[in-house]
Amino acid sequence: MRVAPGAAGADGADSDDIRRGIAAIQAEQHLTPDFPADVQAEAERAAARLSSGAGLPDQDLTDLPFVTLDPASSTDLDQAMFLERDGDGFVVHYAIADLAAFVEPGGALDAETHRRGETLYGADSRIPLHPPVISEGAASLLPDQVRPALVWTLGLDAAGALTSTSLVRARVRSRQKLAYETGQVPLLEEIGTLRLQQEAARGGVSLPMPEQEVVRDGDRWRLTYRQPAPSEAWNAQISLLTGIAAASLMVEHRIGILRTLPPAPDHAVRRLRRTAKALDVPWPDGQDYPSFVRTLDPSKPNQAAMVVACTSLLRGAGYAAFDGNLPEQPEHAALATTYAHVTAPLRRLADRYALEVCVSLCAGTDVPEWVRTALPELPKQMADADHRAHAYERAVVDLVEAEILQPAVGRSFTGVVLEADHDEPTRGVLQVAEPAVEAPVSSTQPLPVGESVTATLASADPATRKVAFTLP
Repeated sequence: MRVAPGAAGADGADSDDIRRGIAAIQAEQHLTPDFPADVQAEAERAAARLSSGAGLPDQDLTDLPFVTLDPASSTDLDQAMFLERDGDGFVVHYAIADLAAFVEPGGALDAETHRRGETLYGADSRIPLHPPVISEGAASLLPDQVRPALVWTLGLDAAGALTSTSLVRARVRSRQKLAYETGQVPLLEEIGTLRLQQEAARGGVSLPMPEQEVVRDGDRWRLTYRQPAPSEAWNAQISLLTGIAAASLMVEHRIGILRTLPPAPDHAVRRLRRTAKALDVPWPDGQDYPSFVRTLDPSKPNQAAMVVACTSLLRGAGYAAFDGNLPEQPEHAALATTYAHVTAPLRRLADRYALEVCVSLCAGTDVPEWVRTALPELPKQMADADHRAHAYERAVVDLVEAEILQPAVGRSFTGVVLEADHDEPTRGVLQVAEPAVEAPVSSTQPLPVGESVTATLASADPATRKVAFTLP
């Protein structure tokens, strides 16, 4: 869920009410965007050192014409890319913000990042992993600024398969900040399409879930479902390619931290097939799960419910750290390969450690002791951070939904029943298209999952952040 500017709509919530509600959520969940004084001071000193030219790597790659591709409003820019042909194949140059120049191992800032784990997002609020003087300033790959970076050079063949990997520390300078909706990166579509084909060939899958977005219209807020721009899928493939390359390095040398997802058990797939039959969604006997998912169209009510049902096979994602022996289950089942988070160190703690492992392995030097010492605790720290992020984002979305819908209690809304509770089939989840809301729904009869219905808004309470619909 993210925030974007948009055109005014009929439904909306007052900005001041939303901000007061977000402040209450932060107090309730013991969260704050502010940093302790010693952490802020350390960050400002690090940023000042960089401004003076200290802390920049010796290797100079500022001649490479990197560009960034992000949401238009983003200022914490982790990645920049430069793509070029190499004979029949390609070379992906991918620069990642380097935190080594800013975070001293064992310092106050380091300790605070371990406590936070990741950046939290909710409406127009952000609780950053690093102080903005770093994450939106000195370390961000902003255009026309020389920055320290970890630069991946990834060779691909004509089919988009990875053929070579290297990672070095270097200074870089982004030429341009591009937005998903309007930016054009040469070769991105071609390489991204090839990587999507590679994903399909190895049995990987991405669910076509619409993104619920909070849209700001001046002093009003509304909710909508956003269909990602094609460039987002291609851009994501560059990030996934890098994470796959990093994981291969770490697995080969038996040290690092992976992002993992266990394979779905056979009984879960059989249950999903029964769900497809009940929703009247064709799933031929010989078609595997990834191929089936690629046929789904979430604009159709029964298939939208099927997409939600498919999320049952994606539960259990986590992190696995290792130093010597490989994890018992190292793969990410949705990607059908090993994978690591290495492309968002400004926003995610684990990436900084995985990058330090990889740059050491590529240089043929020992992994720093401070990295090895921290690895065992990182999976739990990241699990806790993921839990906080989900709880915060969900609370903010619930708040916005309740604020927007409060004046409409008693009105009828058209929506799709996405799912029903296994034990109580009269209770489930309704997806309303306008405004873009997913909320509990109940009925006196078993819910018609996958069908379009007209439901009554029974309640919408911003104080409790609860919304409820009813069916006859």
